[in-house]
Amino acid sequence: MKIKRLGLIDYRNCKNIDFSFNKNKILIIGKNAQGKTNILESVFFLSDLKSPRTSVNSDLIRFNTDKFEISAIIEKNSTEIELDVLYDATKKRELKVNKVKTIPKNFKSILTTVLFSTKDLALLRGTPQDRRDWLDRAISQIYPAYDERLSKYDKIRIQKNNLLKNEIIDETLFDIYNDQLVILGANIIYLRKKFLKELEKLAVIKHKLISDSEILSLDYSCPFDSIENISKYLKDELEKRRLEEFARRQACVGPHRDDIELTINGFDAVKFASQGQQRTVVLSLKLSELEIIKEKTGNSPVLLLDDVLAELDDVRQNYLLKSIENDTQTIITSVDTLLFDNEFLKDVEIYTIENGRLL
Repeated sequence: MKIKRLGLIDYRNCKNIDFSFNKNKILIIGKNAQGKTNILESVFFLSDLKSPRTSVNSDLIRFNTDKFEISAIIEKNSTEIELDVLYDATKKRELKVNKVKTIPKNFKSILTTVLFSTKDLALLRGTPQDRRDWLDRAISQIYPAYDERLSKYDKIRIQKNNLLKNEIIDETLFDIYNDQLVILGANIIYLRKKFLKELEKLAVIKHKLISDSEILSLDYSCPFDSIENISKYLKDELEKRRLEEFARRQACVGPHRDDIELTINGFDAVKFASQGQQRTVVLSLKLSELEIIKEKTGNSPVLLLDDVLAELDDVRQNYLLKSIENDTQTIITSVDTLLFDNEFLKDVEIYTIENGRLL
């Protein structure tokens, strides 16, 4: 899978910019705040229909304009597919595949991406929500139906929270919500655990190669593996914490409260890992995510590296660049070309951006 063309109109600081990508390695250079990250963000938006930097899509509209457009030509399975997104200030969104209007589910099934940014380097030090979001997005790119399950779960959870805010709680309705949350929650947890186990097999090897000796382990906060046992666990926990939910007036049990447990040589990596160890863990996870998506979908996702090389030491830089397979289209942003050796730059398409314009 590769992007052959990318066009932006009034997206962030990009008034009108058009790329024709002819190679699998693309380097976008420029000083800070010139628009490099905006380019990668727009590619991510095409695959996810949301930004990794803001939850407010109107923030993506260029100042003093009332809409933005993203267009692209994707080559997938030897076929060219045209994607178009238009979003205006009234929150009206129009999605097209090959010039035909479509729904988000169908649109998001076209392009897969793996984003590795400086924000991801803080994944271990971030919140459980950050780790859940990363995990959920990776799974959704392999199993599109997973996204729907998450949406249904969140909708019922919000309904339950609203019910708990009432002065008098309808316990019959409360139990109905819990029954639905158990079914959906067990499916979500089951897929999260299944994906993590597959990811761990790859990440352990990559982590050991970079660190030379350390053993990485991934686990999930729910101790059970089968859907039946997970369902029973959720049902028991919901009953056990029933009065707590009444008192706190919110749902306290379920996949929306879970976390990923990462350890290095048996020690909690979230609490005790050094900055270098954190970077090794995240690098291992991202490269493993890329490999799994390729294996499960049959197409290599587009890899987006946003200023991340400057934050890695020479060992991790070299490992990352050498790990990228030739059939993986990679779009890299950097302030200059100094981080790359001449051998790497031989087969790289280089663009320079300034104030949202190509030079």
